[in-house]
This record gives sequence, structure tokens and C-alpha cells, in this order.
Amino acid sequence: MSLDLSALANAPRLLLRAKLKPLQGTRFQPTGFPEIGAAQYEGPDGTPTLLVESAQSMANRLEAVCWDKVADDWVTPLQGLSVIKVKDKDGKPLTNSVLEAHRINSPYVLEAVDADGKSRPVFETLKSELAALDKGIVDLRKFAAVLLQLDVNALLHGVFLAQGELAGGRLRLPRALSSFIEATEIKVAASGGVKNDIVQPGSQGEGKTAKEGFGNVPFSRDEFVSPDIAAYFNLDLAQLRGYGFTPAVFDLLVALALYKIRAFLETGLRLRTACDLECTALDVQRPVGFPMPTLEALTQALPGLIKAAAADAQFQSTTVTYTGSGKVTKGKKGKGEPETDDNNGD
Repeated sequence: MSLDLSALANAPRLLLRAKLKPLQGTRFQPTGFPEIGAAQYEGPDGTPTLLVESAQSMANRLEAVCWDKVADDWVTPLQGLSVIKVKDKDGKPLTNSVLEAHRINSPYVLEAVDADGKSRPVFETLKSELAALDKGIVDLRKFAAVLLQLDVNALLHGVFLAQGELAGGRLRLPRALSSFIEATEIKVAASGGVKNDIVQPGSQGEGKTAKEGFGNVPFSRDEFVSPDIAAYFNLDLAQLRGYGFTPAVFDLLVALALYKIRAFLETGLRLRTACDLECTALDVQRPVGFPMPTLEALTQALPGLIKAAAADAQFQSTTVTYTGSGKVTKGKKGKGEPETDDNNGD
């Protein structure tokens, strides 16, 4: 089955807005942040607004729907794409470049060794393939071509190879697919509860503390209600075109991004115990008139798209072992420059 992506031919962005609502009841729980809790703020017109899910969290969720943890592989429609799998010293799955924090830049990936335990295949491949980028302006097309072979997901997720031995720590690509969830006209739904100690409910008076897990401990809880919860998706088509890939590879990257979005909206909206949402509508904001493919259409089309792009992409599936004995290569950073472009390295 083929996909009609012709409406995206001259579009710099694909912008989508998904209307969401709680699956049951009216309340939902947003993501929380250290020291500030829920991110509440006023919109430009003063509307009370809430960040339900951050860009870094959404990136993780969009990738989680692509990976079969039981099989330790891409889900069936995506099999054949490049990926790096990391095993532990006993040969059991440890992590991979799709789910790992920092992705291909993770020390578990870069410091992992091959079967003989002497070389670091991923790090040494990157260093060899990108050696010409050590000086001068970074050739992003070359960088993107290497990532396509080793870790195709990095082209959508974004990546920052901070190691000084890799082009002086200057190898960076921003996200091509980004997303977040906001709610407007929010109101607090205050509630609470108590942690019951049926053995010694008053034990805190006997020198036992709640921190130690003793006694009845009451607590308050803030959830929210909103008439307008929306997930926003932004696919930077101009950025993907700038890598100079063949049409077959470009179409595959677009289809992979669309699959992530559709799969998340249909299977990944249970964000937390108290935040289980459903999608009631998906609107294409730009370009107007683009027919967003269904999940079924994408599932059927992707194996053919992967096969069509394979010769140009030269996808590799790499398996390495992290023993825990490697010396982590520290990045060489400029003044005031973070190791990643967002919180949690995701």
C-alpha cells in the first residue's frame, strides 16, 4: 500500500492539533516538575493554562509506541529500521537507542563493546565516519547520513554528540518531530486521602516517623478540569529535506513520524494513573488539505517504504555489550552550553 504525501511537497512544516478529553470522568493529572509541581501559567490573553505533558516527555512517549519490549525490537511495521541494541554482560537486553536517555549519545551505547570486549563499535564507527568533521563547518548532511545508517530515530528525535573526540563535541541536530499537551481554562480539582497504617495508626507519637513508613499520613492532592485539552505536533519538513536524502528516504522519515503520532493517539494516551485520555478529533493546521493517514494505512505502508529506502539508507542493526567497566568519555562543552537541549536529556 502506498501513501499520498504529495500535499506536503512544498510545506515547511506539518502542524497538527489533537482534541483530547479524559477517558472517564472530568479530572486529569498533569506532569509535575521538581520544586514547582504542575506548570500553571497565563496564556497571552490571560487564560489560565496548564502544561499537561512536556516536549521531552512527549518525545519519550512517541518512541515508546514504536518498540516491542517483549521482543526487544521495533514493532512489526517498523522492523528493518536501523537501531543499536545494548546487552548486559550476561547477554540480556539492557537498553537500546530508541528508548535510552540521550539515545545514541548514551554512555551505555558509546562505551559498549563488541563480542571480543576490546573495541567500542558505535563510538569508533562514529569517530571514523565523521573524522572529516573535526575541523571547519560541520557537514550536517554527512552527519545525518551516518545517523540514518546507525540510528534512524535520532533524525526525528534530535541528537547531541557531546564527546570532544567526535568533531569537538559540535555534532548536534534539533528535533524534527516535537510535541506537547496543553489545557486551557483550567480549574483545580482539590482532593486528598490518607495512607492508613492498620497495625499502628498512632505510631508516630511513639517516635516512629512517616518518613519511615509508620502511622496514618493524610495528604492533599490537586488534579485539574478543563474544557479544552489539546496535543500539538510539529514535524519540520524543511529540516528533513535539508539533509539531502533521496525521495524514498524522505518519505520513510515522514511516514515514521506520522506513525508515531497516530500510534500515540490511539494506544499511548494513558499518561499516568490519574491521566487517561482519548482523542476525539485530529485537525491538520498546516498545510491545509493534507489527508492525515490512518494508523492502519501507515501500518500497511511502512514495510514497503522501509524496503524501498533500504538501499539508499543502508540500515544497520547493531548489537553491543555494556560491561560497566568502560571509561565514560566526557563531552567537551562550550561556555554555558548544556549537554542536551532539554530536561532529562530526552
